[in-house]
Amino acid sequence: MARNRNSAKQAGARFERSVADWLRDNVSEWIDRKVKTGAIDRGDIANVRTHNNERVVVEAKDYGGRLEAGTWVKEAETERVNDGAIAGIVVAKRKGTTDPGDQYVISTLRDFSAILTGVRPK
Repeated sequence: MARNRNSAKQAGARFERSVADWLRDNVSEWIDRKVKTGAIDRGDIANVRTHNNERVVVEAKDYGGRLEAGTWVKEAETERVNDGAIAGIVVAKRKGTTDPGDQYVISTLRDFSAILTGVRPK
């Protein structure tokens, strides 16, 4: 069955929920799926933080086609700026597995460094 806009939105919502629940169960009880508010997107998962409490934006992608890392990382960067976060990452659905812990995490080296150190490199 081909994806339509409605089925894609439903799949995206289910994927966001699975990512949020996995992070809540394995990282922090405060992590949850974000409520959509307004036109300025600030990511899909709330309360993801570095070790020194800096915000990290998470953009979840359950995509029907091919991996579009460049486009998605650019989107996560826009959302990072919108949120005033130190880093932005993409969690992308890995074909062939539904286990949230086995999904791909995509970021720039700058964002990865910010997550590890709590300081955003120039």
